[in-house]
Amino acid sequence: MIRGRREFLMVGGGVIATLGFPRAVSAGRVEIIEMKGTARGEHVWFAPIGLAVEPGTALRFINRDPGNSHTATAYHPDIFSRHRRIPAKAAPWDSDFLLPDGSFEVTLTVPGVYDYYCVPHEMAGMVGRIVVGQPGTRGWEGPAGDSGDLEPEALAGFPSVEDILAQGRIAQEEHE
Repeated sequence: MIRGRREFLMVGGGVIATLGFPRAVSAGRVEIIEMKGTARGEHVWFAPIGLAVEPGTALRFINRDPGNSHTATAYHPDIFSRHRRIPAKAAPWDSDFLLPDGSFEVTLTVPGVYDYYCVPHEMAGMVGRIVVGQPGTRGWEGPAGDSGDLEPEALAGFPSVEDILAQGRIAQEEHE
């Protein structure tokens, strides 16, 4: 049986698409960040508190704290008029209040450092930092300095970019 040019191109295109599929799946990776708290609620945190990811990684915030509602909110003037602590070209996000077992997902595509917080628990130091890509990458923007609007507990809660890049993932206990 002789195949026509169109059939050959369709089969060839399907093979090429199939070979490219694993790379597309790995680029669409999802990282989990849990919102946690002690049984009496005296300590709340994100787990991990520091995370290094590649551009295009989706982050899923899941509230694993049975006694509290939490948010995952980017520091940005468009959200509660906060000073910007994410790359200038990045879109800010706010999960709104997540009840226990609730989740929210955001995909970060712009290289740089993203700081975020839980609206009701920022003063308790419930903050986190995500490093997208590597320093030196085109468009990469480093961490924001102290803008004077953060409580000392929040400012002290951010792990260093160097530690995040060296370890890839930092748990709350490793940061304290």
